[in-house]
Amino acid sequence: MSNTKAWLKAARLRTLPLSVSGILVGSFYAFSQGLINYGILGFALLTTLGLQVLSNFANDYGDGVKGTDNENRIGPQRAIQSGAITVKAMKKGIIITSLLTLASAIILIYIAFGSDNFVYSLFFFILGLAAITAAIKYTVGNSAYGYKGLGDLFVFIFFGLVSVLGCYFLFAKQLNGLIVMPAITIGLLSVAVLNLNNMRDQISDAMSGKNTLVVKIGGQNAKIYHYTIIITALLLTLLFAVFLNFKPLQYIFLIAYVPFIMHIKTVAKNKIPKELDPELKKVALGTFFLSVLLCIVLQF
Repeated sequence: MSNTKAWLKAARLRTLPLSVSGILVGSFYAFSQGLINYGILGFALLTTLGLQVLSNFANDYGDGVKGTDNENRIGPQRAIQSGAITVKAMKKGIIITSLLTLASAIILIYIAFGSDNFVYSLFFFILGLAAITAAIKYTVGNSAYGYKGLGDLFVFIFFGLVSVLGCYFLFAKQLNGLIVMPAITIGLLSVAVLNLNNMRDQISDAMSGKNTLVVKIGGQNAKIYHYTIIITALLLTLLFAVFLNFKPLQYIFLIAYVPFIMHIKTVAKNKIPKELDPELKKVALGTFFLSVLLCIVLQF
């Protein structure tokens, strides 16, 4: 495998659409209110993509050096595990990606607030540092929160609340109560992707000492948890539409519910964890599809 292909594989491009879902919803909700700024949208997307790639590199590094990525792991073989990228090179990649992402975040903050809102700028700078730290600390270090069952909470906060609410605030300089509902939706669906991943890897994670929430509560309870977060997410999106007085045609976003309903049925019937692997892509792309449809109908 060439070095470029190895890095692209380590970046796990299939995870990128999910990562930008919250940015799209927050931005296009602002657009629907006449708050249009393509500079904010562009650098918000760039910063989020940087954070996702950073997280993927860090996960590869953290699980690789801890030995969690071994022959028992069901998912795709990772870069350090396969030897395609050395531990030293991956560490350097993490540092470079962190710096580039921070630079993008600083530009984003300046575009949004200029030099007139120091408090807002400082808050978002600290938030950016927190996001970079969270992306790295999921699996890296002795205090990695992903090994303590806290991954779901951090994914919900950063992929849902921070992504949607934070992005909307960059445009509006204030919060809107209704945007909380799609923020929770995107956060919960992002958690669903992580939960699926952890359900798939439950046995190997338990053997490696990676105490994810699934390892803590068990496979059957993890299924119930999975149904709950997805159904709650879909109901909140519907409630959001009702509160915004959507016209009949705007409810076309409900088409995106079909894959999720089919997915829930698949998970309910599943007996072999490794067969859940294809469902990861379905939920991730389903979330992206739902966010795109919401962006479109919000402009009606």
